[in-house]
Amino acid sequence: MPKRRPAPDAKQSRGPTDRILLEIRKFIAASIFFNARTAESVGLGLTDMQMIHVLQLYGPSTPSSLATRTGLSSGGVTVALDRLERAGYVRREPNPADRRSLLVTLVQDRIRKLETLYKDVESDARRGLATLSRADLEATLRFFDALSPVAADPGVQVGRAKR
Repeated sequence: MPKRRPAPDAKQSRGPTDRILLEIRKFIAASIFFNARTAESVGLGLTDMQMIHVLQLYGPSTPSSLATRTGLSSGGVTVALDRLERAGYVRREPNPADRRSLLVTLVQDRIRKLETLYKDVESDARRGLATLSRADLEATLRFFDALSPVAADPGVQVGRAKR
């Protein structure tokens, strides 16, 4: 019988890069499950909640811009926006910059109610960040800057092999 290898953890990693990658995976997994529970608590799906986050982060957007940012098909974006519009979270309005397209905007009264669900986790994060020195905070910002091209690429294919 082959010997089972234990799941990797921070103590078994080969170095700081391995530990950072492991911690990123843990953080992403916990964040996704938190967002899923939060979405469910207000009758939304995870994709709908993520669409709201994208609109909060980037502001009013065209459906095609949302498709690019999320990696969803145009049909997937349309279905998500239909659900969000029915639930009162977004509005589709004529785009003043291009009358052939629409601009998706958040309904701020509804969004303020959602933001209260994230208040505690944001407070906890602020408390944790307050324990870091300015140099550590600046290093953290450099870390996110270094990874931003990876995180911002919705075209990354699952299981894509490097050539």
